[in-house]
Amino acid sequence: MDEHGITLADLDGLGLIEFDPAEYITSDEAAAAYITQALETNDAAIFAAAVGDVARARGMAEIAKASGLAREGLYKALRPNSQPRMETITRVLGALNVRFKVEVIPPDERISAAKPVTKASAKSVVKPSA
Repeated sequence: MDEHGITLADLDGLGLIEFDPAEYITSDEAAAAYITQALETNDAAIFAAAVGDVARARGMAEIAKASGLAREGLYKALRPNSQPRMETITRVLGALNVRFKVEVIPPDERISAAKPVTKASAKSVVKPSA
């Protein structure tokens, strides 16, 4: 049941077909665009599901091998409501031939009153090693 009180049984008979995004992710560019859109939702579950969709499109066994993870571990890391470690995500993304990219948010798109990073604030966060 979803937040509107609708169950899967309610949808039976409506003529809807099952949609699997993995069937449409046929290139590295499509994979990158799909994962990027999921990441932009700021919802970890949607992001993990998108990475899982791309991994399924490529073949879970192949991605597990390329990432150095056990296949069962890969399924576990990408299941709904999982909280995979950053290392796991970066290894899987690398196996998918994509990576994170950090960019400055344009002022008109910012949603918080975050302060820009200055030399003084950076020094308080990053301590040089001796």
